[in-house]
Amino acid sequence: MSDVLFVAFGLVAAWFGWRVFRVDSMVRASFALLASFLATSAMMIMLLAEYLGVALIFMMAIEMTVMALFMVAFMMNPAGLNPMVMVHQHRVSIAAGVVTTIGAAVVAFGEFPDRAATDVTGSIAALGTELLGGSMLIFESAGLALLATMLGAVILSARTSRFGTPADEGSKAPPIHPDHPDSVPEIEEEEEGGHHCH
Repeated sequence: MSDVLFVAFGLVAAWFGWRVFRVDSMVRASFALLASFLATSAMMIMLLAEYLGVALIFMMAIEMTVMALFMVAFMMNPAGLNPMVMVHQHRVSIAAGVVTTIGAAVVAFGEFPDRAATDVTGSIAALGTELLGGSMLIFESAGLALLATMLGAVILSARTSRFGTPADEGSKAPPIHPDHPDSVPEIEEEEEGGHHCH
């Protein structure tokens, strides 16, 4: 059953990875990439790399969501949903795909030593020390600061406040009519007699 699930997660990851380049908007591509990473994370957890799998889930879920929000907010393409071509540099992409497929085939069908892990906990700790060394505290602090920054950006960009009231309630739109008592005097173009305001 575990082998069937592992293969199923692999197929899901590959399919959504292919969909990243087939959908016609940045938002759809972002969430397709997120789904591919989630399936990859499930495979890592099944391989007893729980820390890396869960870390990948947290990182990609926040990253892809924030990226989609920023695309909706700031892209010239309205909401990032209008049709657009998602593939660039076709020859380089094809070459990279071929090389990656060959590498995956070598990993899948190659002969590797078959030794059961004797100390899984020690291996995970050794991997973390090898990757980060003495910078573990700095890395974790930076991760928490980045998470707080992203959450703050999403909260501040929301139209509703923490109490559910629209953030623009009570705000006053600038007057359009020039005779309005709250109108700001406009400076007209300079004429021979100097500047004229009304």
